[in-house]
Amino acid sequence: MADDFHRLPRLIYPLRVIGMGLGAVAAMAVLHERQAAPAVWAVVFCGGFVWPHLAWWLTRRSRDARRAEVRNLLVDSAIAGAFVPLMQFNLLPSVLLVTLTMVDKISTGIRLLWLRSLPGMLAAGLLAAWWTGAAVAPESSMRVVLACLPMLVIHTLSVSMSSYRLIRKVSQQNQLLDALRRVDPLTGLYGRAYWEQQAQEALRRHAATGEPACLLMLDIDGFKQINDGRGHTVGDDVICAMSHIVRGCVRASDCAGRYGGDEFAVLLRGTAMAQAQEIAQRIRIEAESHRFRDHGELQFTSSIGIAAVQKHYATPRDWVAAADAALYQAKRAGRNRVEVRPPSRRAPLTTG
Repeated sequence: MADDFHRLPRLIYPLRVIGMGLGAVAAMAVLHERQAAPAVWAVVFCGGFVWPHLAWWLTRRSRDARRAEVRNLLVDSAIAGAFVPLMQFNLLPSVLLVTLTMVDKISTGIRLLWLRSLPGMLAAGLLAAWWTGAAVAPESSMRVVLACLPMLVIHTLSVSMSSYRLIRKVSQQNQLLDALRRVDPLTGLYGRAYWEQQAQEALRRHAATGEPACLLMLDIDGFKQINDGRGHTVGDDVICAMSHIVRGCVRASDCAGRYGGDEFAVLLRGTAMAQAQEIAQRIRIEAESHRFRDHGELQFTSSIGIAAVQKHYATPRDWVAAADAALYQAKRAGRNRVEVRPPSRRAPLTTG
């Protein structure tokens, strides 16, 4: 947020130059028709063409750029308010100038800035009306209408482009945040919440169309001993190595995630049991043969349990419990193995 406030002056400066300059052009078209006094011309010229650069200079010299820019925005509104009686309340440019000035305040995103600008705009308008005698000539000639068109078109497009860039930036940041929420920061695999959403979707597809799918639950054999004996940093390296192996062995259509600790889950979409076993054996062999460049003779193995999707699995928890039961069977059978959960009428909700 602080960075956005520091960028605020650079975002507003070109818009101020365009908006105030085009507003002054429209006002000068009215002054020409009304044969305004030189002093009025000078005020409009300074407000439209001098003030934007002076505002930029004042902001750059200020220790608090945000506060200075808010002050400048309030001055913008006061200048716009003064232009209205200087133009003898000529209807079209007056309405455009006041409206676009309010749009500028709203587009900054600063809360209630448009409302805070109204007293200054009104005071400047009253002062200018007192100075000029409050003459009123609301009719807008074709020349004035043509002079207003650039203010209407160019300024509106400029504000729209600036808003579009801001929206695009916010959208990209939201996409990045969404990706960060979905991905486990240590392994780069999907996090548990996102993985469970995908498993739920696979269950729905199987119930609707009979599409096959298999679930692999795997963990690192003896991981606690690695952590206790070599430290958590080495433990993290082992987890990262396992995640790299998993990522390299599964297909792009599969969903591999870190389920928790040293346990991983892989959703194999559209996969029958025979192919799932091949993938699991490939993961197991890759883990067994992996060597670390920086950790001497450190080796690790993995145990893997597989469960095919079944219609009576009501939730991903049922499916995970079935694959977990197969994983624990692999552990009990000696580790560094792949075990399959046989089809059953009811998925287990606990493992032992």
